[in-house]
Amino acid sequence: MDSSIQKYLQMFKLLLLLILVSQLQTRCSAYPTPLNCTETSRLCTSFLAFSPSSNQTLDVIMSMFDVLPNDVTVEVPGEPYPIQNNSPPAPAPSPSTDAIVTEISSHKSDKKHWWIIGGLGVGFALLIVVVALFVCLRSSICFQNAQRNHLKDPENEQVSHKFHILRSSSFWCGSGRLCCKSSDWEQTIEASSDRHTNIPKVIGTDVFDVEKPVVFLYEEILSCTDGFSESNLLGHGTYGSVYYGLLREQEVAVKRMTATKTKEFIAEMKLLCKVHHTNLVELIGYAASDDELFLMYDYAQKGSLGSHLHDPQNKGHPTLSWIMRVQIALDAARGLEYIHEHTKPHYVHRDIKTSNILLDDAFKAKISDFGLAKLVGMTNDGEASTTRVVGTFGYLAPEYLRDGLATTKSDVYAFGVVLFELISGKEAITRTEAVVKKNSERRSLASIMLAALKHSPDSMMSGLKDHIDPNLLDLYPHDCVFKMATLAKQCVEDDPILRPDMKQIVISLSHILLSSVEWEATLAGNSQVFSGLVQGR
Repeated sequence: MDSSIQKYLQMFKLLLLLILVSQLQTRCSAYPTPLNCTETSRLCTSFLAFSPSSNQTLDVIMSMFDVLPNDVTVEVPGEPYPIQNNSPPAPAPSPSTDAIVTEISSHKSDKKHWWIIGGLGVGFALLIVVVALFVCLRSSICFQNAQRNHLKDPENEQVSHKFHILRSSSFWCGSGRLCCKSSDWEQTIEASSDRHTNIPKVIGTDVFDVEKPVVFLYEEILSCTDGFSESNLLGHGTYGSVYYGLLREQEVAVKRMTATKTKEFIAEMKLLCKVHHTNLVELIGYAASDDELFLMYDYAQKGSLGSHLHDPQNKGHPTLSWIMRVQIALDAARGLEYIHEHTKPHYVHRDIKTSNILLDDAFKAKISDFGLAKLVGMTNDGEASTTRVVGTFGYLAPEYLRDGLATTKSDVYAFGVVLFELISGKEAITRTEAVVKKNSERRSLASIMLAALKHSPDSMMSGLKDHIDPNLLDLYPHDCVFKMATLAKQCVEDDPILRPDMKQIVISLSHILLSSVEWEATLAGNSQVFSGLVQGR
């Protein structure tokens, strides 16, 4: 028990002792003499023996004690104790030789009872005040402790991680996804598994104020992925492999990372626990073993955009129609705009590419892989984050490569490369064709498409047509393709100031999509052209 509690308990004991002493003093303020048992006309509770001085007459004494003449009995030393009756009292002897006993009447006794009741009431009120002060003090101490814990930097503090487990075994949101609110959590005293790993303290008030991810057992992850079998492997990412799993009757994608990737693990957890958008991948939960970390996401049934653009036939994917490509671009732009413009603080993704844009069963695009995402702060050049250069070559903005300054315009540059991929079907770094194979070289798609646009000064696309994905079979509106290529060119400008922001890109893509739908509507007789609309886009 801390010193503050002991202090208030001592004060409470002292208060009760003072109340008890005051009551004893009130009751013992007069010493009673033997009562006259024959006296039945009045009720007496006590007597007061009083030896008057020479100048205190009977009238003076009666006024001193506020009593009536019948209440005063005179006792002469050496004489028997007088018995009062209904006859008038005998004349009072000389005061100098008499002892006077003053009888306190019943109305004095009533006053004493009221004093006792009043004292008890005051004591009870003081008790309530003490209890209230005690509660306030404890609340204040708890609040101060919480503030101190909140001010600690979770990035630099290494502590043993304690898992948080849901009270119930099944928990479903209205949308059908697994989820957990803060009120559903309890911290376990003993871990339910001996598989632990020491990771930085990530579960804090600044991360999980509203919603916490579900913590799964390692055994659950091992079981749902069939022991991370090759048949469940979906692909390899920058920081680990991704597996398909069926976890508690829900399809999930499990990202498997080594414990050395703790920094990226924490970054992705922090962002996805705060940010929710229909065009951002949804984090379900996480798990950890002795040497591995796992993140569980909603499963994207159609895989990545890159797998649908780069040699799709060999991967068993149908060709994306032009309408579908524009819609996917718009979806991804909206997700990126959200983390740039509508979150507090704002974020930079730093790894936008077609393999990090996932497609669900309806071909709706969702941005994934936030392991490199960074907060952007204010600098002399606006919002930026100075950091080491990370990401994927072919998507990196020149100023980011040069200065390591990541801004939202760095993401815009990468998104421009994605637009070029949607148009051409080629990868961000591609090998140029040459007559002699050994003379071919690897070039960025951005440089190839910019060179083609120089030979296409208008929407006739004389130089651009050779770089459009042949899988489209010329089923696209030429003016819309040219508009998207022009938008991509603006996104990859060398000067970041000249690049549009994601809000402007969303508006431009919305117009391109509307024009593309109108173009497709004019060709209603051609079922092949309507492939995009048939598939729900």
